[in-house]
Amino acid sequence: MKKTTLITLLLATLFIISFASCKKSKDKDLADLELLENEDLSKTPFDSTLVASFFSKHPILKKYQDDVKSLYLKHEFHYLWYDKTGINEFANVLYNKVNNLAEEGIETVIPYKSEFDLIYEPQNDSKTPNIDSELLTTSLYYFYIDKVYHGLAPSKSDEMQWFLPRDKQSYAAYTDSLIIDPSLIKKDKKTLFSQYYLLKDQLKKYRQIEKKGGWDSITIPAGFKTLKIGDSVQAIAQVRKRLFLDGFLKTDSKSGIYDLDLADAVVKFKKTRGINGDKLLYGSTLNYMSTPVTSLIKTIVVNMERCRWVSKDIAKSKELIAVNIPAYELTYFKNGKVLMKSNVVVGKTLNKTVIFSAPMKYIVFSPYWNLPSSIINKEIKPAIERNSNYLAQHNMEWNNGRVRQKPGPKNSLGLVKFLFPNSNAIYLHDTPSKYLFSREKRAFSHGCIRVENPAELAEKIMEEDKSWDAEKIYEAMHAGKEKWYTLKNKIPVYIGYFTAWVDTDGNVAFYDDVYKRDEPLAALLFEK
Repeated sequence: MKKTTLITLLLATLFIISFASCKKSKDKDLADLELLENEDLSKTPFDSTLVASFFSKHPILKKYQDDVKSLYLKHEFHYLWYDKTGINEFANVLYNKVNNLAEEGIETVIPYKSEFDLIYEPQNDSKTPNIDSELLTTSLYYFYIDKVYHGLAPSKSDEMQWFLPRDKQSYAAYTDSLIIDPSLIKKDKKTLFSQYYLLKDQLKKYRQIEKKGGWDSITIPAGFKTLKIGDSVQAIAQVRKRLFLDGFLKTDSKSGIYDLDLADAVVKFKKTRGINGDKLLYGSTLNYMSTPVTSLIKTIVVNMERCRWVSKDIAKSKELIAVNIPAYELTYFKNGKVLMKSNVVVGKTLNKTVIFSAPMKYIVFSPYWNLPSSIINKEIKPAIERNSNYLAQHNMEWNNGRVRQKPGPKNSLGLVKFLFPNSNAIYLHDTPSKYLFSREKRAFSHGCIRVENPAELAEKIMEEDKSWDAEKIYEAMHAGKEKWYTLKNKIPVYIGYFTAWVDTDGNVAFYDDVYKRDEPLAALLFEK
């Protein structure tokens, strides 16, 4: 009996000890979990060797491995996307940005999207740190800035014959700023060239039109060469609907009569296609109107990509001369404002004007034209063989084994040229062939850029030099003797190629792809 009592007492003691121990262990586990849930995970480090392991499991993102590792090395391998409440604001904003890349004109497949979506599902326990979730979010952050801010690799833009300088972007400082203030990712209108954001607004507009069904193709009905005010045909109702959908008309009366309101809208539309025409509706205008909205969207996306290749600091230039080849237009900016615009003639298809930039250094009045070897060999020498007086008849002469045309009103460079020395031998100049500026399509030169209003351009450039005025400039242009003027301040000249451009009033213009460069670029952007 005593032995049984002793055994019972011993078992009871062991049970009490065991129960106390289990309770203590359970209390410790609960305390540890509570501590983990209340911990600021942005201050929690993780095993650095897990970075390499993650990219072994996610090879599509491997191009970002070095960037990811450098970022975490800088932050001592602490979690970046978690805080004491779980996944932080920055991560949620980024998730929405990545899933809306189409708004940025990016057509691509998001790597590991199903895994990424799972992290941000509402029912997911986002308070528990997960290294794969952390590193996937970081990798897709770099994927996002690579697509939106970097764009295609410089080797690809070179293939597109785009030789304007591209910024060597580094987003380390930008990333640090975002980690401190995640709301900055919503205010990114200073990150890219300003035209990008204007095009982005237009992309949204035309995608909304696309969702509503867009517009129909329009043709001039049989028996008409043009449509004029007062004409009444079904095509007029189609034109009215088309211009209403695009915002050129405030209302659509559905009338088939060509009235004054519609005519005014037609004139506005023509201007957005580089046509300063009358109120008549030609077949060519209807062809422009019939361009499917999907094609306009593609054009906008292509030009948004080109904006990624332009330094955002261009706008900071005190002075800037920009030429847009498809628009056949030169714009002179000073202190951020448009000082003047001028029509230009650019290189024909066989002699394309090069896309590049260089600083303007000189203005040459009454210039000689030193003919390039290609023109001498292909055009001048054969002409001399046919006509021994060819040089004299064209006011030309031999000079040190080369041919040059003497100064004068018939000189092919006109009465003034603007030099920004470059390896492409391209410059701005006057021309005696003034009639070419009245044409809608103005690709006629050997590559240089002919300016419709060169005297005005010279006056604007030299207006701060009190020793020169409009009269003296005129005299120098007509002196018949070459005179060089050195600019006190070099002016950056940018020759670009944009087939869609939004002005400061928010109006988008679409220009003909004169050198057929949109389609090859679109093929790269829309490849899956």
